[in-house]
Amino acid sequence: MNTLSAVVTTFNNADTLQRCLESLRFCDELIVLDSGSTDGTRDIAEKYSARIHVETFKGYGPQKQSAIDKVVSDWVLLLDADEYIHGDAADIIRKAIAADSVDGYRLPRREWLFWQWPHAWTRPNWQLRLFRKVKAAMNQVPVHAAPEVGGKVENLKLDFYHFGEKDLAQRVEKINRYSSGLLEQKKQKSFPGLRVLFYPGFVFFRFYILKRYFLNGWAGYFAARTQAFYAFLKYAKRLEQKRQREKEDA
Repeated sequence: MNTLSAVVTTFNNADTLQRCLESLRFCDELIVLDSGSTDGTRDIAEKYSARIHVETFKGYGPQKQSAIDKVVSDWVLLLDADEYIHGDAADIIRKAIAADSVDGYRLPRREWLFWQWPHAWTRPNWQLRLFRKVKAAMNQVPVHAAPEVGGKVENLKLDFYHFGEKDLAQRVEKINRYSSGLLEQKKQKSFPGLRVLFYPGFVFFRFYILKRYFLNGWAGYFAARTQAFYAFLKYAKRLEQKRQREKEDA
């Protein structure tokens, strides 16, 4: 019988961690890797009998990989501390991993939109979060690190929920931080100038129309618009970096 471990990395997540761990009670093991929280994060983890480890933050991907390496189960369910899984997760996941037919599953993530959950017809973001431990590893992307599986991956219709940012100020701060972090990425997209001009508009269209964010009123508009701003900012900073280096080399 395949066993299952839930893995959560934390840093000052006392506001959301309880709901996260409550939704993971069905797992055979709970692993929490903390980066030195100063709030009640570790106290909450102790209440759920989690195996708690404390390590200095090494980057998004390396930190999660360190937590995954501590798993003793066959399968890993990877969540962030501001996420939680649907109430029917236990039966659905147990059946999926018992089938033993694939090495990973993508799950649909529902995003909190500033002050509301999205309309049921809004398209979710599918993310690889359930996988066989021996087949998976975190990639080396500096900001949006994600697990990659060397084997067959399928979609599993089991919603999980992401609280995200509470207001526009937090969202813009995160966009600024993440777009700067992407400058560290070794493999950069070509033609950043053209991407600055055209890609943000496409991103807004993709989210607002194709992913149906328009069904969510102003919250959906704000979310689509900030996604477009993120697309602009990451390529604008890349173009700025390129021009600065050209000037230094001149």
